[in-house]
Amino acid sequence: MADERPFVMITGASSGLGLELAKLFAQDGYDIAISGSSERIFEAETTIKSYGVQAYPLQADASTYEGVEAFWQFVKNKNKKLDAAVLNVGVSKGGSFLENDLEKELKLIDINIRGTVHMAKRVVQDMVPNKEGNILLVSSVSATLPTPYETVYGPSKAFGFMFAEALREELKETGVNVTAMLPGATNTDFHHNAGMDSTYFGDERNKNDKELVARQGYEAFKNKVDHVVCGDEATKKEAEDNRTTPEEVKAAAHAKKAKPQ
Repeated sequence: MADERPFVMITGASSGLGLELAKLFAQDGYDIAISGSSERIFEAETTIKSYGVQAYPLQADASTYEGVEAFWQFVKNKNKKLDAAVLNVGVSKGGSFLENDLEKELKLIDINIRGTVHMAKRVVQDMVPNKEGNILLVSSVSATLPTPYETVYGPSKAFGFMFAEALREELKETGVNVTAMLPGATNTDFHHNAGMDSTYFGDERNKNDKELVARQGYEAFKNKVDHVVCGDEATKKEAEDNRTTPEEVKAAAHAKKAKPQ
């Protein structure tokens, strides 16, 4: 019965990894509340419902306090116990810091950092009294290196990774788990939306399969793993190597991939 199905909320679920993760939750019988900034969120609703579960879509602006709060109230108004939360929404902005529009970079910070903290606060304060719940926070391999020509994005994802790790430790005795997911470059619209079509990352051949990435993240979430690097073996090796590679070397390597041609 619908009332007996577990319930998850997923931010940034209109397409890409958010939608792929939603499909995996749907296959496992979850009802799903989803948010996205565009009308594509209603197409995602149709996709999710095809798995025989309920989907509750809301179009909301994750860069504003009002947009984040609106989705949270939308979730609570379903009068269902929240079993899981996927904090996935995130954007990048390619190009040089010197030339990029300040407002767009501040909006990136509002979405990737401010919005994540805002929603995490609501979710944690809801789950802890129930003494159970699971949170998947989507960061990025970019959290492990400097990201020239995505100069604000990498640091925002480093914040997300360390935030997830800190929260996981704080909540250890509460019954609430936090898992960080670190995808490598993935074949979604992410880099196109960041204006990076003319870079190494704009070439689909240089990206991981989104279904593989989502599946790896979902399995780590189900197993309550601390964090997981998602992608092929080369992606996993890169993340491992980043632990010991000097920052200036990593910065130079990323610049070659992210600099507009």
